Amino acid sequence: MGIRSFAAELLLPAALQQRVRAAPATTGAKTDVSTFAALADRLGYLGKADAKLVREAYKFADEAHLGQFRASGEPYITHPLAVAGMVADWRLDAQAIMAALMHDAMEDCGVTKVELIERFGAPTAELVDGLTKLDKLQFSTREEGQAESFRKMLLAMARDVRVILIKLADRLHNMRTMAAMAPAKRQRIARETLDIYAPIAHRLGLNQIYRELQELAFSHLHPWRHAAVDKAVKRSRGYRRDIVERVRTEVEKAFATSRIKVQVSGREKTVYSIYRKMREKHTGFAQVSDIFGFRIVVPSLPECYLALGVLHQLYKPVPGRFKDYIAIPKPNGYQSLHTTLVSPLGSAVEFQIRTEPMHLVAESGIAAHWQYKRDPKSAKGDGQPMGAMWLQSLLDIQDETRDAAEFLEHVKIDLVPEAVYVFTPMSKILALPRGATAVDFAYAIHSDVGDHCVACKINGESVALKTELKSGDVVEIVTAPGAQPNPGWLNFVRTGRARSKIRHHLKTMEQDESRGLGEKLLAQALRAEGLTLPSTDPTDGEANALWQQVTRWSGNRGRGELLTDIGLGRKIATIVAKRMAQLLAETGTRPDALTLTLGRYAVQDDATPSQGGVIIDGSEGASVQLATCCRPIPGDEIVGYLGRGEGLLVHTADCHNGKRLADRDPERWLRVEWAEQPTRSYETAIDVEVRNDKGALAQVASAISSAEADIVHIGMDNERDADVAELRLLVSLRDRQHLADVLRTLKRANPVLRASRVKP
Repeated sequence: MGIRSFAAELLLPAALQQRVRAAPATTGAKTDVSTFAALADRLGYLGKADAKLVREAYKFADEAHLGQFRASGEPYITHPLAVAGMVADWRLDAQAIMAALMHDAMEDCGVTKVELIERFGAPTAELVDGLTKLDKLQFSTREEGQAESFRKMLLAMARDVRVILIKLADRLHNMRTMAAMAPAKRQRIARETLDIYAPIAHRLGLNQIYRELQELAFSHLHPWRHAAVDKAVKRSRGYRRDIVERVRTEVEKAFATSRIKVQVSGREKTVYSIYRKMREKHTGFAQVSDIFGFRIVVPSLPECYLALGVLHQLYKPVPGRFKDYIAIPKPNGYQSLHTTLVSPLGSAVEFQIRTEPMHLVAESGIAAHWQYKRDPKSAKGDGQPMGAMWLQSLLDIQDETRDAAEFLEHVKIDLVPEAVYVFTPMSKILALPRGATAVDFAYAIHSDVGDHCVACKINGESVALKTELKSGDVVEIVTAPGAQPNPGWLNFVRTGRARSKIRHHLKTMEQDESRGLGEKLLAQALRAEGLTLPSTDPTDGEANALWQQVTRWSGNRGRGELLTDIGLGRKIATIVAKRMAQLLAETGTRPDALTLTLGRYAVQDDATPSQGGVIIDGSEGASVQLATCCRPIPGDEIVGYLGRGEGLLVHTADCHNGKRLADRDPERWLRVEWAEQPTRSYETAIDVEVRNDKGALAQVASAISSAEADIVHIGMDNERDADVAELRLLVSLRDRQHLADVLRTLKRANPVLRASRVKP
């Protein structure tokens, strides 16, 4: 150890070593570590070789942070030491403790990942890298950079949960020592903690950290409210002391009589949980009844239910307030029996009954996994960390989501503490967020089930797919091979997994359609050059070489991306075709006379744009849209505008908006035609002027219905005359002939004065 490191360990002021936290710590939490000697006292569970590695990591971090100080004036190394101390309390391995000591080395000290790999090995370096924010990259906004950093951390966490355990310890110590920061920064960090880190801690079952993070964040976000509620809680302790002691005495006496060994401990709600209940129920402090409760720890699982019987014999239970989280654990692995009883003075008191291993999981959650590994006698389990399903879902969401902000949105959706428990027809239990629907259930089973679901049955009865599920429901999903996700599902699905799967499928479908359109446009443009589209067969060496040259020239990563860009209007088919013709000419390929003649014949009309024709039959999807300004229908003369990244937009030939676009970008116009037999109906707008008589609207609707048309939307002008009203109808029709029939029928209706199609 160097002179400076030795001094840092021995010469820190006593006040620093015994500092008081900025806010109340969770009951039972150890004091923060501020010297390596204090950290070494907590490493007794490690072997000598591992302890030596931890000491080397401390020396490295100490030297890297030399001369750096925290906002409070303390040497910066005290922060990594405190984080490592919390990690050691969870009995994590040496790699995790080393990463905790060096977690800021890459971000603040310029240490590289390669250097860490050489000194401490790849696993430790990966942990440190997962904890490092992306501050060195350039982002358009701070929110974008923050979202990308969260995504990096959460994906590293999904691969190795030690990342988030270290990060939560890091955030907890920062929250405890945040008093020296500027108020605005305190508020931002506290809000971030309340929105992201505290819910993650809860999702992983780290209830001790979850409660303290909430409490600290609340005290920094709303110090006056925190102080007021805290004062009320302390004042109520005096009023409740007698009843609490009486209940404790009577409970211990009842268990002694029943010869059940138990540990009885008091439990008080946190200030934040009391405040949140007051806000949710719009009540005052006096109306919050279950501020104080008891925890009963018994030796074995059967005795949990025996203890429940003893309590229910002692005091009357409150109806509807019993929950069995042992038979059906919470998604984060939490297990306990909850019951609320009426005390001798009439107030409600909550009891939690659990075993010692359950208590360990209830407080430490996924971190209890390491204690189980080191002390297998303390629990019977398969050694799998709790929360594994949610961690895996992060990777699933990442597979469908490339945008960091969207990824963070999906993760926030899943950080919901409330849950409903539903059953599959095979009696398997699934936990879903409160408000989840049948579609969420389908995607929770498997993405293929969600993609192809068409109906569902709940408790044997057919219901809508958007029906919200309730605990105890038995849900059966009906699928069909040709079914696809509906974009409307995004309006009601609740889970991040379902939302990301639906969005991914819709994006993939749009890209496939755009790619097909791009391939068609490029083939037509090449035909005008007297060439045919090169083969897409991967075994055709010459064609593949040509595609590689073209994609390098266009800046695309592959043939599929180039064709998609053409279909979306990001690339012009005629320009790409001319480049391909030039490359083919260099290899000696000449235009085919017959193909050239056909291509020129296809574009001989002066009014026809240069990129060939597209047939509109109604089967096109997101890549082809009908303009809402003119709303073309079959029979109209139409043209297509290939927007930049928007796909093909179809206008009527006489649309003024379309003509302005044509004058601005003439090379982006395509010849489009209606198919002889379109596969669906089309919407157009009609203006109807009617006398403001009783029943006029009903007669208009009846006339349109008799003409075999459907009304999609009805609007009315805001400045209506007392005698005349103007209706704007959006009507679904087959073609222009059908439109003429509808207008004739409308004009024959008694209250109608005028009816005409809306022109832009």
